[in-house]
Amino acid sequence: MKENLKKLVQYYKPYLGVFWADMFFAVLQSGTALILPLIIRRITGTVIYMERQEALTELLYLSLIMLALVLLSAFCNYYISYYGHVMGAKIEYDMRAEIFNHYQKLSFSFYDDEKVGQLMSRITSDLFDITELLHHGPENIIISVIKIVGALMILCSISPKLAFAAFIMVPVMVVYAWVVNKYMMESARKNRARLAEINAQIEDNLSGIRVVKSFANEDIECRKFAKGNDEFLASKKERYFYMGIYNGGMSSFSTLIQILVVTVGAYLITGGTLDVTDLLTFLLYIGVFTDPIKTLINFTEQFQSGYSGYERFLEIMAIEPDIQDAPDAVEAPAFAGDISFDRVSFAYNDHAPQVLKHVSLDIPAGSYVALVGSSGAGKTTLCSLIPRFYDIEEGSITIDGMDIRGLTLNSLRKQIGIVQQDVYLFAGTVYENILYGRPDATKEEVIAAAVSANAHEFIMSLPEGYETDIGQRGIKLSGGQKQRISIARVFLKNPPILIFDEATSSLDNESERVVQESLEKLAQNRTTLVIAHRLSTIRNAGRILVLTEDGIAEEGTHEELLEKKGIYEKLYHMR
Repeated sequence: MKENLKKLVQYYKPYLGVFWADMFFAVLQSGTALILPLIIRRITGTVIYMERQEALTELLYLSLIMLALVLLSAFCNYYISYYGHVMGAKIEYDMRAEIFNHYQKLSFSFYDDEKVGQLMSRITSDLFDITELLHHGPENIIISVIKIVGALMILCSISPKLAFAAFIMVPVMVVYAWVVNKYMMESARKNRARLAEINAQIEDNLSGIRVVKSFANEDIECRKFAKGNDEFLASKKERYFYMGIYNGGMSSFSTLIQILVVTVGAYLITGGTLDVTDLLTFLLYIGVFTDPIKTLINFTEQFQSGYSGYERFLEIMAIEPDIQDAPDAVEAPAFAGDISFDRVSFAYNDHAPQVLKHVSLDIPAGSYVALVGSSGAGKTTLCSLIPRFYDIEEGSITIDGMDIRGLTLNSLRKQIGIVQQDVYLFAGTVYENILYGRPDATKEEVIAAAVSANAHEFIMSLPEGYETDIGQRGIKLSGGQKQRISIARVFLKNPPILIFDEATSSLDNESERVVQESLEKLAQNRTTLVIAHRLSTIRNAGRILVLTEDGIAEEGTHEELLEKKGIYEKLYHMR
């Protein structure tokens, strides 16, 4: 924990000026709370016994001082509440940017095993709790310590015996808080994990709501959610159980302190060693003393939430991207597009079987190569290795004779265009989605890319043309329209290497014809790899590779492979 807290404190560095000002005003605010009871003591113990005129003058003077202290306290609270919260918001901004940027560096293998809802929880609710801790934590501790220590010193100067009676319960309170605190910490961690799980479940349901409704499975989803919701409620109950024990115990200790002070004070008054004014002052200071106790109660709860959130933050930040630039990586020059696989082997993890085993393959620049085979043969995997979405276990992959592991990821991927079966369009306009292919492109270049992708005509028929909002994931467009926008995006990128991953398999015949025409236009003079589901779409491919679990089983043109009457011929007649 000590090392983690050291790391957490580093986030104050850019805002030290505001932080120390926040601490200064916290100290001032605590000072005003300690001074006011002393002024009241002077009024009740001295001023009321003066001559009338002298008493009125003194009372006016002391009243002005108290008014000034109240105004000072109000300003201190304003600064702490406003500027302190803004500092916390800026720290939250920095941490959110840090974890979001880290998400961008993590590879496909990380996202294969993670749920989007849980990742979102770490970047939203977790960070809010962390920054609330960073803002309120130091000032709450400063205010509480000053009030407790200050009240103890003043009370000891008035009556050491009564001060002893007031603070005799403190060691018991500390032990009680320490014991219960451990259980609160554990329940806070569990609650945070359950919250992430339920967020993931909600995200999964809402993303697939059309599938849910198409199968009329709303009741099933509600039952699944109820189970997760019940577990979340159970963890909340456990947390509130320990919180109730903690708050109840601490409040009882505060009340016991007041009872002890009144009882011992009355005894000392009857013995003539304490006057009523001092007892009244004591009771006022007991209020000053119990306030920081309540503050510390809130702080401990805040610490549980904030620190458990920070632990989850660190878990993500500690994950090193398994695919990153080599220390000596260089920027890739403009590719001609000559791709070579040399005895490449790959498995998705240490426990999974190998998808590719010692695959060797040469693809000359500008060639059009189709990959076919049964599901699970490794077609998509082989293509995913070229832009280094995954790293190979053995062998090497080179482009124009350069090992891709010696090139920077950014310069490598900028020269590879991918059109997938499952098109992902971002919420926004048609124009913004095409521009994503090359953010510095002009509007004329965007329109030219759309024209090349056979998308311009249907885009202009939309209500607002290129500025039409397409909804979440392009839900307002048809499958063929979404595919053509994704192709326009690649046209704008203008890469020398293309990968078509079953880009037309989910389309109707008419849409497939239009999209296929766009793909063929895009593939001209580029190295192109096509993963084919419908073999009729690759009849004109210059080279077809048939993949099996054992590697490349057959190779040739459409006619050559049919004549062999092997795997390809069977696949062709099956489909």
